[in-house]
Amino acid sequence: MQQKTFFGHPYALSSIFHIELWERFSFYGMKAILFLYLYYEYSQGGLGIDKNIAGGIVGAYGGSVYLSCLVGGWVADRVLGAERTLFYSGIVVMCGHIILALVPGLEGLILGMICIALGSGGVKTTASATLGTLYETDDTRHMRDAGFSIFYIAINIGALLGPLLSGILQHSYGFHYGFGAAAVGMAFGLWMYSRGRKNLPPSPVPNPLNKKEQKQASFSWLALIAIVMVTIFSGFLTLQNFPRILLVCVICLTIGYFARLLMSHQVENKGNIVAFIPLFITISIFWSLWAQFDTAMILYFEQTIDRHFFNFEVPVAWLGSLQSLWVILIAGLLATLWTKMGDKQPKTPLKFAISMLALGVTYFAFSLMVSAQGSSFLLFFFFILLITISELLLSPVSLSLATKIAPKNFQASMVALTFLSYSLGFTLSGVIFKNGFDENDPTSFYEMISSIGLATGILLLLVVPVLNRLLKGKD
Repeated sequence: MQQKTFFGHPYALSSIFHIELWERFSFYGMKAILFLYLYYEYSQGGLGIDKNIAGGIVGAYGGSVYLSCLVGGWVADRVLGAERTLFYSGIVVMCGHIILALVPGLEGLILGMICIALGSGGVKTTASATLGTLYETDDTRHMRDAGFSIFYIAINIGALLGPLLSGILQHSYGFHYGFGAAAVGMAFGLWMYSRGRKNLPPSPVPNPLNKKEQKQASFSWLALIAIVMVTIFSGFLTLQNFPRILLVCVICLTIGYFARLLMSHQVENKGNIVAFIPLFITISIFWSLWAQFDTAMILYFEQTIDRHFFNFEVPVAWLGSLQSLWVILIAGLLATLWTKMGDKQPKTPLKFAISMLALGVTYFAFSLMVSAQGSSFLLFFFFILLITISELLLSPVSLSLATKIAPKNFQASMVALTFLSYSLGFTLSGVIFKNGFDENDPTSFYEMISSIGLATGILLLLVVPVLNRLLKGKD
């Protein structure tokens, strides 16, 4: 009897495909209306928070998701194993969306966002690891790569459909209907995943805690929770200063990770780690500028762009789907281009520099449109394309680079470092928006982030030859 397959791959891939698709559907659907929910007035169904503070919260939330990846990885490696962590994290995500849908006000927002951030970090960390267990070590490389390509399709389908549905529900009925749609989507993904869990390979805990470590871990987590609660109830930690405090925490964690790698006697080629420092900074700055898409660009899309087509008004939340559409359309083309170029393609440091220069030029051109008070939907859509191209020059290769240069005994640490660069970037994006955006003079804001992108690209371009030498054979 012929074994059932999923697009020619192990059938268990369908379970991971669905939970990833619907987790991304729920995550991007919620994120598409989050900023609007924060700053819309009460009469519009929102919380009426100041726009700058709201933008800072959105950035800090994005940073928290990637920071929680470290927690998800620890739970998978030391407590539950990858597969169970993936399943239970999905449940936590669903609970977060249910809270957002049913509990009004700031309390529901905070509790729901905490659940979604922790759950999404767990799913993001373990979905790829669980997928990797479907392919034996003697599988041909193209089968594994093709499996991950199908997995990537799930991510983009979810990112495309989530804002479409949550956006139209929020536009027509209200925010809590949009949050509810995200909860239903995640519930459907969990149901599809649970049906196929029996087909997944065993996922034992790689490095389980012993009894002494269990006690230490329990004490540490309880102490951390207590510290957070004290800072909140004492008034030390507030929505206003949360982005700045989180930024300091992420920077300290980053310094600690790099210090651990550079001081360890087990790391043979420290040149690779030194070379990764300016690239890490570049990745962080890139995401801090790119993530203005979730705040400043949404404001412009809502307040300036003519979104009317005949008798239909495009919901503001659909901006996220427009960006995902470009990713789906051009990601394959760019991958084909790199394949055809082979060894002639730019090395990783040069790709990063080109990405930053492209992003800087795009924001400068956009500032001219803002200055001229342009409202062309098609021109705005073209700027989204340029930003997406800059993303695809950097994003797909950043994690790949980290795994290629990772020392033998520090594979997880290098992946964690990459997640920290994302966390640092998104958190920094909120700080930049909160402190730099002036609704009465938006042109200056776009000129500022354009200057940051161009300066970063030029500085990186100057050190590309040095980085190429340090990364020889790894870039």
